[in-house]
Amino acid sequence: MMPLRDLNPRRTFPAVTIGLIVINVLCFLYEMSLGSGLEGYITRSAFVPDEFFAPGNLVADARSILFSMFLHGGIMHLLGNMLYLWIFGDNVEDRMGHVVYLLFYLAAGAAASLAHAFSAPHSHVPAVGASGAISGVLGAYLLMFPQARVLTLIPLGYYMRTSEMPAIIVLGLWFVFQVLSGMLGSSEGGVAFWAHIGGFVFGMAIGLLYSRRSQRATAGWSGTGP
Repeated sequence: MMPLRDLNPRRTFPAVTIGLIVINVLCFLYEMSLGSGLEGYITRSAFVPDEFFAPGNLVADARSILFSMFLHGGIMHLLGNMLYLWIFGDNVEDRMGHVVYLLFYLAAGAAASLAHAFSAPHSHVPAVGASGAISGVLGAYLLMFPQARVLTLIPLGYYMRTSEMPAIIVLGLWFVFQVLSGMLGSSEGGVAFWAHIGGFVFGMAIGLLYSRRSQRATAGWSGTGP
């Protein structure tokens, strides 16, 4: 299944989500401009679990965690990530507010990198991509808007059909796939599945806090609270 758009109205302009998309695209164009120097740039800038556990690299580790969130391994990697960020990021930004949402996005990316590091502490493979941070956005969306309708493309053999499905199904199945792939040790396409899992769980934790706060506010407004 591939989500195409959600049917969840927002109240504010998603300035941060659009800004993040623009920055990711510009960073990718810069990567493409490096030509033969791209490999060296990725090696210097990407997050490498084995280097994370080396002593005395705190500043370098923080830099690599941040930089790796805005680098991508190819055009399809970029487009897939930006599609998910565009579909689900605007409503999370709307609920959190612009500044908190940006801090949350960066924190989710950091949590994803840490999850990847602890799942593969001896890996020398550079990890890049916004997937971990966006996974945090997906986890928050799931808790904040579980019943929001998502227009989804569903492959049926040689045919494709679209269907409106609740976010809890679309994102829940996505998460189950990440967990199964991580547990089975799948390395298809070099995907860091535990980074996705870590980012998603972090996003769910923050989304739960916002959901509970919203419920308390609603109860207080309706006069049914303590």
